[in-house]
Amino acid sequence: MSTRTLPSPLRGPDFGSYPAEDVAWLLKDLSHVRLEAPAEEREAAIQSGRAHYAESLPVEYRPSPQYQELFHRALQESATRLAYAVGLVAELILAERGPGAVLVSLARAGTPIGVLIRRWARAIHGLELPHYAMSIVRGRGIDRVALRYLARHHDPAAVMFVDGWTGKGAIASELAAALDAHAREEGVRFPGELAVLADPGRCAEIFGTRDDFLIPSACLNSTVSGLVSRTVLNDELIGPGDFHGAKFYAELAAGDVSGLFIDTVCARFEQVAAQVAADWPAHRAADRRPDWAGRRAVRRIGERYGIDDLNLIKPGVGETTRVLLRRVPWQVLARADMLDRRELAHIRLLAAERGVPVVEVEPDAFPYACMGLIRPHPHPGGAR
Repeated sequence: MSTRTLPSPLRGPDFGSYPAEDVAWLLKDLSHVRLEAPAEEREAAIQSGRAHYAESLPVEYRPSPQYQELFHRALQESATRLAYAVGLVAELILAERGPGAVLVSLARAGTPIGVLIRRWARAIHGLELPHYAMSIVRGRGIDRVALRYLARHHDPAAVMFVDGWTGKGAIASELAAALDAHAREEGVRFPGELAVLADPGRCAEIFGTRDDFLIPSACLNSTVSGLVSRTVLNDELIGPGDFHGAKFYAELAAGDVSGLFIDTVCARFEQVAAQVAADWPAHRAADRRPDWAGRRAVRRIGERYGIDDLNLIKPGVGETTRVLLRRVPWQVLARADMLDRRELAHIRLLAAERGVPVVEVEPDAFPYACMGLIRPHPHPGGAR
């Protein structure tokens, strides 16, 4: 093991609004740096290849009162379902890793879920599981400095990586490839499984559900994720010995609902605990092997709409929400049998606010409730 000096984790309240014991952020604080750019400007740079999406940040969405009301209603309506899914995935993690499990959430969508899993282990089993949040960047790989930190302080075999949900499986594939490369180059092997709350893309083995339903933490950005930005990997700011970076938006504290989200779901743990205890052994024994049905569905949509770059297709409720909040959306595809349901109310509202058409699709061979399509940016010469 190298004796090189490693940075220290960040913790609340100095960084992030979660209590210090809930998560240690393996990130570099970039709060003082202006990284935000307008969506159209970022999209043009990303799609033209002039910049990577992780080099800058989108401008934080400021939700309207109507949208905030939708979030609170969705949270109340889904909290019991969320608590049950948290319980199932937590029990699978403990069965796989034992009481010495180390949770490592993929910032930032994974972090609220990692906090909930940690809270379940404490409430139901009296365990205080370590929980870290670290960065992985599509197309750039995982934060290798963070992996070195974890290997120095914990048994890598005890680590379980955690994310919120799967889309088409890009992060699951990125994680497996990055950990293989790390093992080859540094001789330290981390298990490659990814535990997620929801796996509509059918590309993870450890999950609470494979239904594509609204996880309210997908509705907002930093204000439901500890006031922390999406992670940043920019060579001008991140040196070879640094963790990947992120910003702490302390100025948004008045609108922070991170603690409310966690506390509301945790309040339902007692209600679902007996059902989880009865159900999780069968859940573990079931055939949970990935069949990557979501990736096949995305390819079909790409062919139908003439989209060669599948990164412009974001499947599932969570990913569609992200498109509408952060990117330049082209249109939303929604299953005809799901379009009018209340769990897609925030999608309909965001689409209306941004003037984005919502197109009905038939449910056959469409494993998601909806998909967000990013507008392809014209390249020089008119080619896409």
